Amino acid sequence: MIRLWLISMFFMIIIIITVGGLTRLTDSGLSITQWELFKGILPPLNIDQWNFYFNEYKKIPEYQSINFNMNINDFKVIYYWEYAHRLIARLIGLFAILPLVFIYLKHKGKLIKDLKYLSIFGLVCFQGFIGWFMVKSGLINNTDVSHYRLALHLSVALVVLSITFWFILENFNIKKFLKKIDNKFLFTFLFLIVVQIILGALLAGLNGGLLFNTWPSMDGNLLPSDINKFDLYNSQILNNPSVIQFYHRLSAYLLIIFLIILNIVCYLKRIEFWSITILNFAILFQIILGIITLLTGVKIYYASLHQLGSVFVLISFLNIYYRNTN
Repeated sequence: MIRLWLISMFFMIIIIITVGGLTRLTDSGLSITQWELFKGILPPLNIDQWNFYFNEYKKIPEYQSINFNMNINDFKVIYYWEYAHRLIARLIGLFAILPLVFIYLKHKGKLIKDLKYLSIFGLVCFQGFIGWFMVKSGLINNTDVSHYRLALHLSVALVVLSITFWFILENFNIKKFLKKIDNKFLFTFLFLIVVQIILGALLAGLNGGLLFNTWPSMDGNLLPSDINKFDLYNSQILNNPSVIQFYHRLSAYLLIIFLIILNIVCYLKRIEFWSITILNFAILFQIILGIITLLTGVKIYYASLHQLGSVFVLISFLNIYYRNTN
């Protein structure tokens, strides 16, 4: 039963990451300006309720500065994206605890010794707080949410997904490698993957993918034309979308180098190659998606697939990391 619960949680988290990305890409995240943990379970059911939510939206800078020509039908589109995101979040919150309570009552002896699964519920609750913390940053003085809070929101979602996946591997007793890969190398590789994902989230939060839509150069240059070399390491680098895009590209190239080294090590040590092959495909496919997303000016379907690709890369690598543990 624990296995079924973990697998269900795993796929529900992937779904909400996908919907969350699409909510961001459609600029829908600020359409619901109140927390409404219980009240917002149902969408507006009549014209008066729709007018209420639309009038609330009209009070925030995003409407006043950007969407002032929006009518109520346009508003319904962005509302439903954010509503779907919050509804799935509520379902995940319930599903993260209710099955555990049932399993505990039915199999108290088994679960009492292993309360680690409650960490998933705790992180899901924390993620709900981070989500609202993110939305609040775009309601008063800004026309968008803080890119730092957006990156944090995605990062916590990936932590929940990673922990859930790790528990799945444990429960299925996935076979470990007989010959081990250097742990420091794998940890550095994992760190680089995490940095790459965070840079991508920061870039999305600043709409930086709309800049320099060429590859491999950045509009004919190695460095962005709107910065100088000092911008690459000053205190404002995480607020500069051009710099973040440069580092996002650079980290992708570094990932390729690490991937080549990993393949060589696994070949020399004759480590089972299927898990490495999956990672090869995940990273190469993700890089191709990133290039296509950039060249097409961040088309929604490519950008959404690119975000899902980061999940595929992370999970593929965690499989290797787990199989390398003692």
